[in-house]
Parts: sequence; C-alpha cells; structure tokens
Amino acid sequence: MTESDNIRHRVDANNIELVRIVFVNNSGVPRGRVVDSEKLPGVLEDGANVTQAMQSFNALDRLAPDGQYGPAGEVRVVPDTDTFTELPYDDRTAIMLADLHDLDGNPWDAGPRARLGEYLREIGADGLTPQLSFESEFYYTDKTERGETVPMDQTTCFSTDGMRSAHELILETVDALKSQGMGLAAYYPEYGPGQQELVIDHASGLTAADEQILFKETIKGVAHQHDVGVTFRPNPFPNLPGTGCHIHLSLWQDGENRMYDPSADSRYPLSDAGRHFIAGLLKHAPALVALTAPTVESYDRLTPGMWASAYTCWGHDNREAMVRVPSVSSETPEAETRVEFKPSDNTNNPYLAQLGLLAAGIDGIERELDPGEPINTDPSDIDNQVLSNRGITRLPESLDEALDAFETDAVLAEALGDTLHQSYLEVKRSECEQSTDNGEVDTSYLSRSF
Repeated sequence: MTESDNIRHRVDANNIELVRIVFVNNSGVPRGRVVDSEKLPGVLEDGANVTQAMQSFNALDRLAPDGQYGPAGEVRVVPDTDTFTELPYDDRTAIMLADLHDLDGNPWDAGPRARLGEYLREIGADGLTPQLSFESEFYYTDKTERGETVPMDQTTCFSTDGMRSAHELILETVDALKSQGMGLAAYYPEYGPGQQELVIDHASGLTAADEQILFKETIKGVAHQHDVGVTFRPNPFPNLPGTGCHIHLSLWQDGENRMYDPSADSRYPLSDAGRHFIAGLLKHAPALVALTAPTVESYDRLTPGMWASAYTCWGHDNREAMVRVPSVSSETPEAETRVEFKPSDNTNNPYLAQLGLLAAGIDGIERELDPGEPINTDPSDIDNQVLSNRGITRLPESLDEALDAFETDAVLAEALGDTLHQSYLEVKRSECEQSTDNGEVDTSYLSRSF
C-alpha cells in the first residue's frame, strides 16, 4: 500500500470530511487550502493551486507594494504525505503540511519549507542532522466588558494557582498533542499572569518545524473550544513580560552529538565544534534576528533585563545571554548537550528560523570561529567599554535595523537563495512601513495573525 493509499484509507475509516493543506509564507502566518476528502486523491497527486501573491503577503494581510509576486501567476501547494495528522480539536478534519511547487512540479525557489528541506539534504550528505525544540510561551486571554483583551487570570510566575487556573485547558491540550504524536517535555505557568510555557519533545530537522506549526494550531484549537483566547504575540501587553520562542538546538553526525565533548568533566561539556557553532550564531546575530524576531513588535521584547537577551554574548545557564548553554545531567550528558538561542519569538517562520540558525552555526564550525569566554552575569551590568573590548554589541533595536544586517549577510543570503532572500526582505520591509502611522508604530494587526 502506498502512502497515498494509506491516507485515503484513514480518511475513509475515520470519517474525515475536510483536509487542511497548510504552508507558512514569509509573514510567518500559516495559510493554505481546505480540500474535500473526495477531492483528496487529485491533490495528493498534483497539489492545490494558490496564487504566487501569497508569498508577498505580509503579517498585516496586505500585499507588499514592491513585492515580486502579484495577482498574476500561480503555484501549487503540494502536501507532504508524511505529515498527515487527524485533528483532535476540530471534528472530521485532518491537516497536512505542504511545500510550494512551480507549475512544472519543481520546488518553488520562494518556498521556505522546501528550501529548508533542500538544505537539510545538503548537510545530510555529510552525515549532519539537527535536533531541535521550539520552547514556546503564550498568553491565555479573556475579554473585558469593554471588549479589551486581557490575560485570563492574575496568577504569578511558576505558581500552583496558575497550574490550577489553566488545568483543564492544559490537560486537554496535552491529550491533543499526544494524540498527534507530540510528547510533553515541560510545562509551567510563566512570568506573566495567564502566561504559559508548554514545550513538546525535540525532533529532527523538518519534523521539528512541522511540529511547531501543529503545536500552535493545537494550542489555539483547544482554547477555542473553551471560548478562551490565545496570543503568541511577542509583546501583547506593554506592561507585562513578553512572549518568546527560544530554540534549543544540537547538531548530530553519524549518531554522535558534535556539540558534546565526552572528555569534559563539567555540567557544560561543550566541544570545540559546539563553541565554533556558538561563535557562528554570535557573528551572524544582527542578521539572524530578522528571521527569529521578525515583526516590529519583536523588538519591544528584546530589551535588557527581560530575560529575552539584548546583547551578542553567550553564557552557562545565563538567561540574559543571547546564547545559553544549559547544564546537563550526569545520566545522559550527550543527549542533553545543546545551545539555546533566546532572541526568538512565535511570529517567526520556523522553517526559516531553523535554516538561518543552522547556516550561521555551521559557518562558525567551518571557519573555526572563537566565541570568546562565556558571560555569566547580566551583560547590561557590564561597562560598555568592557563589552566593546570583548566584541559584544547590542542586538538590533528595530526590525529595520535587523533587516539591514540581513540584507548584507552573505551566509544567510546563500542559505535562503536569491529568490527567497529577496522576497523575504520585501515582505518584512513592507511590514515596517505599513506599521507606522503618522510617526507612531501600530502593531495591533498582530492580534489577527498571531
């Protein structure tokens, strides 16, 4: 039985009526088509049509005015049969993640998921496989009588009160995640009132990015059943903690963790390759955040003292550092040795975020870059001249500034390819321009998208 035959059998056996064919464009917003199950065989064979302009739509749901894709032209949304998932929160519905192909059936140069897949095959030829986990935070929300969006409750960080107030939602969400093959790695009420951190188990490469999309859809889907709002915005409430999506990453080669030094007598057994990888992240940091913190509002979160990271430094379990090296257990040190990239939030496209981090880190390994000594204190407490002497700089303070760095970063440009690199710049530049009204920045549009 072919995979397509297997999917059709599951659709029939489980009374699936609708199948969502989903891709993520440059805006970071999941989009797609819904297919009637009777039409599914043709879509599995040839994909579903969609306008090219989708790749020039920004997070404001507007077409980038100078974008290279407009009303003329079409591509195909081609589902990956390996991602077929029955949705536990929407009746008689399934989902498949998809690539964008041109009309000749080839992966489209402007398609983020296909480009990541190609890059993973390239490094896979050298035996390299990344393992990732997207550590997402979000707020459960409610509406006041005046229609204002507010946190669901007023509970405090890590508190048992917060565990109780969200218990039914979290329990049902964990069940829904597990039914889709995603296991729970960690959960606790976060810093802000009504804010949660729920993390699924790590996965390799493309699967990790796919599961990040399914994870966010599940959080929203279960909350919707309970008439509870959800926001993944990086700074939805100006006077409350921001919301991140820290990315944990390790790099494996032929079954061994390249970041792990088995001879190290330390809770931080980082190898030379791991240090070089970190150095690559630091080197390309100003450009990387254009992919990992890709909205105007993202930079309201990336400020000193917020545990979101604001400086190009690294440290051992330092939650103010851009790159944190977590401590490991004595039982499974190789499996746990990894880096955590902190200046990232849930408005990113996880395919592009992973692609950028890998390209930057592997560049560091290939060039044997030196990250310097770790910083194990808040960098904002260190004298500016000392930071300067160590080559530590402030991360970009706006999306515009990050895009300037991204535009001229040759390593990231090569990783994305000319077409995707240019179209991403066009979309994100348009968001900067369209978010400003009479000199004031308005990011309220994010409430519809994230």
